[in-house]
Amino acid sequence: MDVIVIGGGIGGIATAYQLRAAGHRVCVVERHATVAQGATYGHGGAVLPSPLDVWFGPTFMQTRRAAKTGIVFKPGFNSETRDFAKKLAQFHDPHRFATQYGALRPLVDISRDVIAEIEAEFPLDFEQRTGVLHVFRHERDLELADSAIKLLQSFETPHRILSAQECIAAEPSIPDDPPLAGGVLLPDARTANCPLFTKLLKQVLEDDGVQFRLGREVTAIRADAQRAAVELAPLNGAVDGKGGRSREVELIAADAVVVAAGTGTPALLATLGISLPLHPLSLHTLTAPIAYEERAPHLTIVDSVKRIAMTRINQRMRVTGGAVLQSAAKASKPMSESLTHRALALLGQATHDWIPGAAKVSAARAWSGVRLMSPDGLPVVSATSHARLFVNTAHGPAGWGIACGAAKVIAALISHTEPDVPERTLRALRIDRF
Repeated sequence: MDVIVIGGGIGGIATAYQLRAAGHRVCVVERHATVAQGATYGHGGAVLPSPLDVWFGPTFMQTRRAAKTGIVFKPGFNSETRDFAKKLAQFHDPHRFATQYGALRPLVDISRDVIAEIEAEFPLDFEQRTGVLHVFRHERDLELADSAIKLLQSFETPHRILSAQECIAAEPSIPDDPPLAGGVLLPDARTANCPLFTKLLKQVLEDDGVQFRLGREVTAIRADAQRAAVELAPLNGAVDGKGGRSREVELIAADAVVVAAGTGTPALLATLGISLPLHPLSLHTLTAPIAYEERAPHLTIVDSVKRIAMTRINQRMRVTGGAVLQSAAKASKPMSESLTHRALALLGQATHDWIPGAAKVSAARAWSGVRLMSPDGLPVVSATSHARLFVNTAHGPAGWGIACGAAKVIAALISHTEPDVPERTLRALRIDRF
């Protein structure tokens, strides 16, 4: 089959890889000049989520104070944003949380297998590291995380519950003052450079005959029982026969279309009358050179309550978090200087608190971007009411590897084969669950 994939982030490239592996002819359309330029570019590094860092559950936004949660909540008078936060808050309940993560877990498992298969076949160096330490400042924080820790036990995820002294012994970069309550070490959890992985996988795909249409924006999708197609906006600088700016769109037809366009996904689906209740979440990243080698952590450190990750990537520290939850209209515009300052201050403070002296924050390069989240915290990996249209989106900030497992599910759906996840998980990821 001929399949068009819209989006050149990790979701789109992973989908193209699985489709090509299944024997399909694939064309990737990306509006930027190269791949991994949107939310993929600023990913914090966690390859797969654990119960401790999914963006729903008992520790997520227990209060609305950014200093306590690491999330700047600015809904204003927007009822949709408030309703979105309320729906995620339902998973504070330990039973609801366990049920939701239980539905996600098979996707985590298949994602791990997919990445292992790629690494076994191709000698890709994308700055992989092993070992993640989740730290908690207060006993109350550890108590809130108890249901997540129990899920680690029930799923037999390798982990160690550490005292404050054991945390410092495991990662000497953590200071003993101010005191911490303890932590959870995931010795097998991995971090890596997501944009680098995406670009390396693109090279593999090009060598295998996958076509890329870069710098082209999809303006609409057409789908019927016989065929699917996408409309491409005119190239920048293209002129018509009279020397004016060309308004002629290009139409590309295929047997199926997969929308993996990140924040552009809802608008594209809307051209076919499909509405998704996804909400934008603005995230920030500081990438700073290592200041003192002896103070740099060898483990990735995650403040699980504030959801701020501090990952070493060669001679740099990447600090990611500082989420801003506001209305979709405001998220689509450049963030105000004061709001950006608040978000980046959270990252700077986390660096000072947990890894003082490790990173040269004054020389850090700041990044901000938007990721889509669903009101139940799970991605949308699904066929649609149009037989030739599929969606792979809203993987959230927790782990970029989820996109790789989701891609294999999409490839199976298009190929009319049985996906390697249970029916319960497929139902939890469907587009019509909302």
